[in-house]
Amino acid sequence: MTRNIAIRLAGAVLLLFPLLALAVEPDPASIPEAFAQSSLEAEVPVVSSGHLVLFSPVREVNNQIRSDKMARIPVRGVGQLHEISRDSSRREAREHYQRVLQARGAQVLFECSGRSCGRSNVWANQIFDQATLYGRDADQDYLVAAVTDPSGKTWLTLVYTVTRGNQREYVWIEHLEAGEGAAIPGLNSANARVRGPIIVPWQGGITYRFDWSASDRRMLSNWMDEKGARATLTGYATLGADEDLDDALARAGEALESLSQVLDKTGVSRARQTLINVGPAVIIPLPERQGDRIEIVVITGPDQ
Repeated sequence: MTRNIAIRLAGAVLLLFPLLALAVEPDPASIPEAFAQSSLEAEVPVVSSGHLVLFSPVREVNNQIRSDKMARIPVRGVGQLHEISRDSSRREAREHYQRVLQARGAQVLFECSGRSCGRSNVWANQIFDQATLYGRDADQDYLVAAVTDPSGKTWLTLVYTVTRGNQREYVWIEHLEAGEGAAIPGLNSANARVRGPIIVPWQGGITYRFDWSASDRRMLSNWMDEKGARATLTGYATLGADEDLDDALARAGEALESLSQVLDKTGVSRARQTLINVGPAVIIPLPERQGDRIEIVVITGPDQ
């Protein structure tokens, strides 16, 4: 009997370990945990009194880098090149880093995908100085995010992924501590009150199944604890080949209502929700923001 009790207690402790790990506050100072289906190819220190960071698409004019919004920022940190496993994809790697940054409360200052980012050759050779990143212009994406920790230090994270002509896929991460007083475009603007989106794919008709993780639900709960927080749920539906607009809107609206009821039962009251149904009428050219889905954005109250 005593031995059985000990075994059950040991099992309970082992089950508790993941929960304890999840309860630990993310550390903005640490480089985001690497995507599990990738291998580290190179790591370089980044120390500069004027490191170039882009906050808009890049172009090249007379061999000079041009961007509508860019800054040279004093930083110290690290850059890492990872090769993504053939069993995985750039999309999954990007989603991994987005989740990590969301969990840290980071504010995405700019993101782009495909040709809208500019030429991959320029990103690879003139911005990141990593020739391995030279790939197809249509198969690249980039984001830059920032978070300010409780001590007042600001951390920038840059994530660039690309598919090369030989089909190999890579991700480049820069994690940088910005110098005191550095001017970072867009940081601490009104957008700093916007959290998300949390992307929740859905399936179903009469009943609905929502594909989102426990960490996403926990993150939403944390955001809703902030002062004056309200949740905006935007419903999307892909237009079927034999479907008209009204039918697609009706499907998205029913899924919206279903998820709204779920949230109401789990602590996010209907009074704190705003539902927006766009169906197939809004197209976002990012690979992870496609298909039948609901995007949850939380907007916190203004500082008084």
